[in-house]
Amino acid sequence: MNTELVIRLTAFVAVFLIIAFWETKLPRRPLKLDKTKRWLNNLSLVLIDTIILRLVFPTAAVGLAVQANELGWGLLNQLSFGFATSVIISVIALDLIIYLQHVLFHSVPLLWRLHLVHHADLDFDLTTALRFHPIEILLSMLIKFAAIMVLGPPVVAVIIFEVLLNASAMFNHGNLHLPKWLDASLRLLIVTPDMHRVHHSVIKRETNSNYGFSLSIWDRLFGTYRAQPQYGHDGMTIGLNQLRDPKKQSLRWLLLLPFVSKVGEYPINRDSGV
Repeated sequence: MNTELVIRLTAFVAVFLIIAFWETKLPRRPLKLDKTKRWLNNLSLVLIDTIILRLVFPTAAVGLAVQANELGWGLLNQLSFGFATSVIISVIALDLIIYLQHVLFHSVPLLWRLHLVHHADLDFDLTTALRFHPIEILLSMLIKFAAIMVLGPPVVAVIIFEVLLNASAMFNHGNLHLPKWLDASLRLLIVTPDMHRVHHSVIKRETNSNYGFSLSIWDRLFGTYRAQPQYGHDGMTIGLNQLRDPKKQSLRWLLLLPFVSKVGEYPINRDSGV
């Protein structure tokens, strides 16, 4: 378990520093808010999330995967796939579950109340990838636990998936400038910053598109793919229509938003809004 934590933490710090440096040198869009204050608020939320998660679920997903393998839980522990095949199937299946979870949080108004903390960011950069309400983080872990118990993935697959999920989230939320040819090539397989930025548009039909975090195939397969924002990446507006006040970007407000904010028109099953 200590080794797993070292691997994940090392990968997280390395990717964070690379993306942060890249954003500074080749930004895609100018930021609207004070970067220092915004990063302090977003990263403080990450710290709170991490502490709460460790207190509630000390062993986390990898610990459950160890137990599942020891007790023979899950489909893959009942089937005779080779180790490498089981790892590949597991990583792909877990990525699909994250996609479906993301759609779910956009579909149910009560869950959207939690998820709007992520979307209420008025800028889009590396720290947006880490900005989630603690209750959403806890629910996400429960969903991940259920997936591990049903699937029975190898422990290595869960570690690989956790590293890839964090790394790809930071990459595709990065305020990064990629040449058009490179973006077009990469998004055939993975979610790029230009692809995911569309998902953070104030326009409802764009917010409810491009749900993928790692693999781009799910949006294409399920019909939720949108190539570009209506007003282009330079002209699009980031965030939510009902939350435009920069004063409500403090850590206190981020924690209170699910309880005090209007749901708005964004949940998928709502007919209002465009």
